[in-house]
Amino acid sequence: MARDIRTSRRSFLGISAGMPIALALGATPARMGQAQPLRPTPACADDADPTPRQTAGPFFKPESPRRASLLEPGITGTKIVVTGVVLSTDCKPVARALVDFWHADDKGNYDNAGYKLRGHQFSDDHGRYRLESIVPGLYPGRARHFHVKVQAPNRPVLTTQLYFPGEPGNQRDSIFNPVLVMKVQDVAEGKAATFDFVLDLAGQGRSGRG
Repeated sequence: MARDIRTSRRSFLGISAGMPIALALGATPARMGQAQPLRPTPACADDADPTPRQTAGPFFKPESPRRASLLEPGITGTKIVVTGVVLSTDCKPVARALVDFWHADDKGNYDNAGYKLRGHQFSDDHGRYRLESIVPGLYPGRARHFHVKVQAPNRPVLTTQLYFPGEPGNQRDSIFNPVLVMKVQDVAEGKAATFDFVLDLAGQGRSGRG
């Protein structure tokens, strides 16, 4: 059954992953802060499985600043743009969904005193979001990952994590879930990734490991 769920989820994500995600990083470094085109809302033929939940970990901080770019002076590392769509299980876009990201810097450290590499945004009228940041560093015991909370208006919060494909640490991480692996490719200015969140608007969603 678990294998069927993973297969269904991967098939669903494969529809949108076929879009040219290199568009996400089509700017020069001087224009990285400017808005770039978001991917179109993907077609969706079948009901989708809810995105699995995962632990928030010990480093979540509420009241992060509202911003789609986490880049700021002093931030080093490989630039990455993550785009995707927030959908319901019946494949309808979720507009104005809260999408709150936080992650480690390129050395594997979290900013617990301030709000570096922390920020929230809201999906647009088509459910689309776009995050501009850096590739997180590694720290002992964990695979490379982003933390994220996603919440449709007036609905429960989904807390989960996003992972990178082909990472040696994935199989050593006790809470790693292959369903949460992003589609990632190298582009001119760094990396571009895609991931579509699916929310169970009728309930709390299906639990993931951890």
